[in-house]
Amino acid sequence: MLLYLTNYLAQFESGFNVFNYLTMRAILGALTALILSFVIGPRMIAKLSLNQVGQPVREDGPVTHLPKAGTPTMGGALILTAIAVSTVLWADLENHFVWVVLFVTLSFGVIGYVDDYKKLVLQDPAGISAKQKLFWQSAAAITAAIALYVTATDEVSTSLLIPYFKDLSIPLGMFQVVVTYFFIVGFSNAVNLTDGLDGLAIMPTVLVGGALGVFAYLTGNVNFSGYLGIPYVAGTGEILVFCAALAGAGLGFLWFNTYPAQVFMGDIGALALGASLGVVAVIVRQEIVLAIMGGVFVVETLSVIIQVASYKMTGRRVFRMAPLHHHFELKGWAEPKVIVRFWIITVILVLVGFASLKIR
Repeated sequence: MLLYLTNYLAQFESGFNVFNYLTMRAILGALTALILSFVIGPRMIAKLSLNQVGQPVREDGPVTHLPKAGTPTMGGALILTAIAVSTVLWADLENHFVWVVLFVTLSFGVIGYVDDYKKLVLQDPAGISAKQKLFWQSAAAITAAIALYVTATDEVSTSLLIPYFKDLSIPLGMFQVVVTYFFIVGFSNAVNLTDGLDGLAIMPTVLVGGALGVFAYLTGNVNFSGYLGIPYVAGTGEILVFCAALAGAGLGFLWFNTYPAQVFMGDIGALALGASLGVVAVIVRQEIVLAIMGGVFVVETLSVIIQVASYKMTGRRVFRMAPLHHHFELKGWAEPKVIVRFWIITVILVLVGFASLKIR
């Protein structure tokens, strides 16, 4: 929105041309989201506390979690507000990729909001049933997948890039819709499963989101993409603004979510952030790289699948508790130790993902 204003003002003062630079708008998007989080955060936490929108604690969980009962949740609304406002202010709103990403992020946020509202406000422990949640997630994901497929302009936009190999990709055609659906819904639920400790999910989301922003910038630049040997997809560079806003909003939320947390993000935040990572990875043609950089989310999800499958087939549990972060807690690791070590692992995985730009 402000891009149009600055373009108009540039007719009278050439200094406003600086806002045409994508990197400048990304920086401003991140700062805007961060400042909004700091300004809105205390008021939102106070309102959630006043309305007694508190987090329930699993009775079979680690005993160290019992003091967390009643901590305000649904703080993901803070993240989504900061992301949406910053993106609308600083992104090029004529870019259809921006609207697809915002649609996915906000629609999954609405699904999470309804689930949180039913659980926390209406005191319905079940919230949205698993079938209903999957139905609405699928509806939003398929809508976005079809929109990306029909607007694809070349074969690159519907091919699966194999990282670390030069010019190796798999043309998917219409199957690209299935891949897009899988990554959006899959990562939405993966981040939701990971969001079990103070700051555990949000920092990896910031790191992975920021890294995807770099991929978006490079993929949308014909010179950089040609030099690095990655597919050029026109228009993807604008997603950098969204990713920067996500990083700024995430860091702003972490200010209040760091151990011991003043607020939790709830499903409204976790479902939306995971879905946004999935759709951005699809747009910039880095689905496999997302699976690498978001390895913490992947492993947390696999731990739940393995635990459930093992118990149903053998009656035995592989882990002391799933998702995996609870297993380490029950082994005696202090919560901050689990959190920081998972952050360190994510940093390593993001660097491995970045290595795909040069190892080809």
